[in-house]
Amino acid sequence: MKKIVNRIIQCILTMFIVSIICFALVKAAPGDPVMTYVEPNMSEEYIANLRESLGLTKPMWEQYALWLGRILQGNFGNSLMNSRPVLTQILERLPATMILMGTSMVLGFVIALFLGLYSGKNKNGILDKIVSFFCFVGISIPTFWFGIMLIYLLSVYFHLLPSIGMHSEGDGSLGDLIIHLIMPCAVLTFSNASQYIRYLRSSTITEMSSDYVAVQTAYGMKESGILFKHVLKNAMLPMITVLGMSLQTLVSGAIITEQVFAWPGIGQLAVTAVSQFDYPLIMGITMFTALLVVAGNLLADILYAVFDPRIRKAT
Repeated sequence: MKKIVNRIIQCILTMFIVSIICFALVKAAPGDPVMTYVEPNMSEEYIANLRESLGLTKPMWEQYALWLGRILQGNFGNSLMNSRPVLTQILERLPATMILMGTSMVLGFVIALFLGLYSGKNKNGILDKIVSFFCFVGISIPTFWFGIMLIYLLSVYFHLLPSIGMHSEGDGSLGDLIIHLIMPCAVLTFSNASQYIRYLRSSTITEMSSDYVAVQTAYGMKESGILFKHVLKNAMLPMITVLGMSLQTLVSGAIITEQVFAWPGIGQLAVTAVSQFDYPLIMGITMFTALLVVAGNLLADILYAVFDPRIRKAT
């Protein structure tokens, strides 16, 4: 319990440091947010008043303090593009991103569960070499290139699947959603599964050389029983960290894929915000992503204590 409390304190300090870096980087970026409002017929005096109304004439530390105070109250400010609350726009886009990223993470984990175990168990075998080859391909291939290739083959050439969007116009059914989900989910699943398999394979190889595996084999326990009842439990511990850190891909990992497939999620919103110098929206999405990373690491630490009795006793 003491360790969890310490980790929560560390998470709070981490978010504070991230907020400083986020604010500083956005302020140091080129571009002027006031220019979003400027029209050709506006006078210099009006522009100066506008700059003052946005709080841009105040000292940097005061601007940061006011922004952080609003963040702590759950107020991420209003977008410069449409004057709508930043948090409202993020929450509107969040379900689409969670559907895409959540589905790909679950599918990637299920695939890795079997291929990683059997690849590690049959180290340097034919299956291991085939799986390792596809893992290296999945890790190396840029997601945008893979997405474009799928669009060309399955949409342009064979006319099998829709190329963009989350729904067809006028069709909000589950079946239509699944059809639109196939290609972007395939791109992310291939990438996620490749990483998960490498971690699980490495852990499995380490566990297979342990004494308890030899003892269970000597007692005549079946190979599948050893793998799924004993090896998997211990090999899963490093995967907890990987899955915890993967929570941040709910936003960051979806940016390129959502842009390629015009998926209406947070990733696409982030690209639009950057292209239009919408600083409040950029900072809001950055802080939201950082919160997911910190929460994911905290969750991983808690799960470590749940699954590993040694850590539980140490706390």
